Amino acid sequence: MFDTSLRRFKDHVGAPLARRMNRVSPIFISMLALVVGLHSAYSAYKQQYILAFALWIFNRILDGLDGLIARLHQRQSDFGGYVDILTDFVIYATLPIGLVIGSPSNEHYLALSILLASFYVNTASWMYLAAILEKRALHTSDTQTTIVMPAGIIGGFETIIAYGIFLLFPAYITILFSIFAALIFITITQRLIWAKQNLTFGTETHDT
Repeated sequence: MFDTSLRRFKDHVGAPLARRMNRVSPIFISMLALVVGLHSAYSAYKQQYILAFALWIFNRILDGLDGLIARLHQRQSDFGGYVDILTDFVIYATLPIGLVIGSPSNEHYLALSILLASFYVNTASWMYLAAILEKRALHTSDTQTTIVMPAGIIGGFETIIAYGIFLLFPAYITILFSIFAALIFITITQRLIWAKQNLTFGTETHDT
């Protein structure tokens, strides 16, 4: 929901560091972020929640840095954007899994299932819509991501906050997972309504 405005602020703050990293590959930063994120998930599994939280924040800093380095040094690539989103989704999945495996219960596994199901549907909701928007050439000079990402109540910033809360208050992950999943489903509904209002279906195509 706040990603666009906050991305400008993040780029302004991170630019001095990124300018000095002209010899660093953006994909290397993406892979480093993946390693840090996986260590965060492992720390959550080991119930080392403060360490997991610190690693999660470091992972997000690195995730913001790779794209900034690419843009400032003219090293953007579709492959780099693909690696970036793929590594993000690995961490989005493994971190809550680590929390639940480290503190297993039927309630935790049920809440985890609902959360991951919401991710699954949400991915289809925004990626397919993003593909349609790309087809319609709706990229603008203000677009700072590899593809157009349709906005919703839950975006990157809200995910950072939510995961931080998961790690700081692990005793409440059943209700926290459930609330976040509900917000994701609201976001999916938002995009569906937006698509219905803004996309013209002259020739309908149904994928099976």
